[in-house]
Amino acid sequence: MSKPSPVGTVMIAAARAAGRSLARDFGEVENLQVSRKGPADFVSNADHRAEEIIYTHLTKARPGYGFVMEERGIVEGTDKSNRFIVDPLDGTLNFLHGQPHYAVSIGLERDGKMLAGVVFDVAKNEIFWAETGRGAWLEQRKLRVAARKKLGEAVIATGTPWMGKSEEAHITFAREMAAMTPATAGIRRYGSAALDLAWVAAGRFDGFWERGLKSWDIAAGVVLVREAGGHVAEINGGDVMKTGDIMAGNEDILPALEHQLRHAASFARAAADK
Repeated sequence: MSKPSPVGTVMIAAARAAGRSLARDFGEVENLQVSRKGPADFVSNADHRAEEIIYTHLTKARPGYGFVMEERGIVEGTDKSNRFIVDPLDGTLNFLHGQPHYAVSIGLERDGKMLAGVVFDVAKNEIFWAETGRGAWLEQRKLRVAARKKLGEAVIATGTPWMGKSEEAHITFAREMAAMTPATAGIRRYGSAALDLAWVAAGRFDGFWERGLKSWDIAAGVVLVREAGGHVAEINGGDVMKTGDIMAGNEDILPALEHQLRHAASFARAAADK
């Protein structure tokens, strides 16, 4: 059994502390569902509280490290090699509607490469963690990606473009769903990219794809999948941490995902040429 490094231990502690705050606020959100004003403002405050808890924990333990945070933005540190990439509440819409599927996500980037990741599923009290060279773990159980080789037997997770995304983004997603759905055993959309990637690492999902995510959505999950023996790639061959266009799976499922996404793109080009 592997144990997290000192910095990994600090990340887990910060995620748990933020999770306790979110869990308390989640109970209040359920009560706010019936109010006229609605829970949106409350959830925003819950998000900020969780981020402040993480920031306080991590700056105390690693005072020189920088940060990339969903709410606070980029915080430069005196240590230019290390920075934490933090999403204090991934799955905000689920949280807003009283649905118990949301997570705290903390990644550690060192010299431009993802080194460690923690994803805390607050409602299920599950800590997923991984560090380069130490493997991926659910608490003390070592994780391994699913072994299925055929896309037709696979359950694949994804995320849909939200309101406010461009028309092109919605059209692209519709075409990719049209290509992917008949080729798989099933498609799932649960609303938390961090947990989707953690579940790929755990073998609960066979693969995942989504476009336009932020670095804090995927930073921890990228390490989890890779350390669980899986593969992560940018859909168009670029830098996934910059574009957020991500696909993940084992060595057989990932190429199959890529093939279907390419099929959707070629179909779109053929339609445009007519």
